[in-house]
Amino acid sequence: MARKHRDPYDHLPREEEAPPPVPCWLCGRPTGETIVWHHPVPKSRGGRDVVPMHPICQQTLMANFTNSELQRHGMDVEMLLAHPNVRKFVDWVAKKDPDFTATTAKKQR
Repeated sequence: MARKHRDPYDHLPREEEAPPPVPCWLCGRPTGETIVWHHPVPKSRGGRDVVPMHPICQQTLMANFTNSELQRHGMDVEMLLAHPNVRKFVDWVAKKDPDFTATTAKKQR
């Protein structure tokens, strides 16, 4: 009678495949370890929907738009990308690592 091969590690949890990274709402790059769930319409203006973003992408939006401007744009990312500072940032960050961080410009008001 043949012996059955028994796996000595069968009691340990098996590594599961990690889910594929979700793309950033603003720049479209895959997100890294840190994901910020951003409200395109600010919560103070009645926004409930959230979208995944890189922290640096969210900081750029906060530096370039007020809450009332974000409320007017709503979920329309193309309108946000039409802003010259945001377009310049997205073009610059396109080749960076998903977990890349840097200081962003202060609010310009």
